Amino acid sequence: MRDLRRQALESHKTVSRKARSRVASGATSKTASEAGSPAQSRATSRTRSRQVSDEEEEYLSDGTAWSTNSIDDILNGEDAEVAEAAWKAELNTRVEQISNLKRSSTEGRAESLNGYAHILMARYAKSEIESHVSELLPSMVRSIKQETTEREAVAALKALAVTVVNLDSDSIYDDVADQLKRSIQSSESVDIKVNAIYALGIAAFFGGAGDDEILDIMALFIEIIESDGASVEAQDEGHVVIAALEQWGLLATEIEDLEEETETAIEAFVEQLESADAGVQIAAGENIALLYEKSYTIQEEDEDTSGAEDPDDPELIKDGEKMVKRYQVYRRQDQLLHTLEELANVSTRRISKKDRKTLHSSFADIRNSVEKPTRGPAYSTALDQETGRAYGGGRMKVKINKNLEVRIDKWWKLQRLNALKRVLQGGFIYHYDQNEMVSTVLPFSMSKKR
Repeated sequence: MRDLRRQALESHKTVSRKARSRVASGATSKTASEAGSPAQSRATSRTRSRQVSDEEEEYLSDGTAWSTNSIDDILNGEDAEVAEAAWKAELNTRVEQISNLKRSSTEGRAESLNGYAHILMARYAKSEIESHVSELLPSMVRSIKQETTEREAVAALKALAVTVVNLDSDSIYDDVADQLKRSIQSSESVDIKVNAIYALGIAAFFGGAGDDEILDIMALFIEIIESDGASVEAQDEGHVVIAALEQWGLLATEIEDLEEETETAIEAFVEQLESADAGVQIAAGENIALLYEKSYTIQEEDEDTSGAEDPDDPELIKDGEKMVKRYQVYRRQDQLLHTLEELANVSTRRISKKDRKTLHSSFADIRNSVEKPTRGPAYSTALDQETGRAYGGGRMKVKINKNLEVRIDKWWKLQRLNALKRVLQGGFIYHYDQNEMVSTVLPFSMSKKR
């Protein structure tokens, strides 16, 4: 099986210097598509898959079912509302099964973890699980550590991530971080590595990691990205690189000033634009857009910006406040814009029709933000015939109910939304309504639908 970068060579795509050296030395591994399992395939799914027309607004779906597990069908079914007592009783049973390892089989533990995770995706259950954390976390960590089967370990990692989002605890990170890092570094399973990366990012963001720990994890993810997975014994495994890119983006939204981290990060992301894996390219591109967005901050009181770039640019006024460029993100911006333009218009038949459509949509937005960093995702420069003004941003929205919607008008919001939807999937809307932690990290501008 050919590695990702060899595919790029054969399709006449540009390949990075590090990649060329690895190909020349005969490195081989599975492609992202060949290595895929159902869980890995989900890791590459994109929130958006089409270009929005100038006249319409884009609405994000509320996700897809995690599996055909019966409790998931009951909780998310359209035909009936499950009684609160019923799902709580089912959850209590799952908690007892997970906590009582001595009386369970490997397959039984995997089923219990899956059932538990399904319920926590669909229902906010902090009060139901809070008193059982001292038994639940050690049991999950043990399943992850022992890796008796890949299925059990992956189920434990998913259960851990959704537990973190339900609990809103500032101490979980310390309890689980070391084992998650070991799984990323030393597990022989790509699927376990991928899910451990996602779980580590969620635990750091929601589970109490400080800025120093977050920056250390971001550095770990950059090593994975720069080496195409080789730093964690996952050479050219696209899903591992995607996971590292996506969780780096999530954690970056928590760091106020990224100037010191930007130079190393942008080089790694630009290099990944050369990947033969569309999922890697898009995740890298979204991080590039985030870095440009974060290079602009609100003008301080009494700050003199008379010598600033485009001081009278109306696009630098956001919500009545002036945005000021603080530092240069990338020295070769013209070259970067050329690459982004190519990706926004890629037409080669070697890329699937679906991937071409996704690349076109994503990189049109990314290029737009590199040119004008105050423009968020789905920004439109087309003019409204009635007002004569550009449609602008805010066209990407999430419906909370038939009368209420929330706008995704910043890249940091999109990064957080994507991370939460990966964990909660079809339960995101319910959690947004019920789970204060979810709505707090996504303080959207709320507006009534007209």
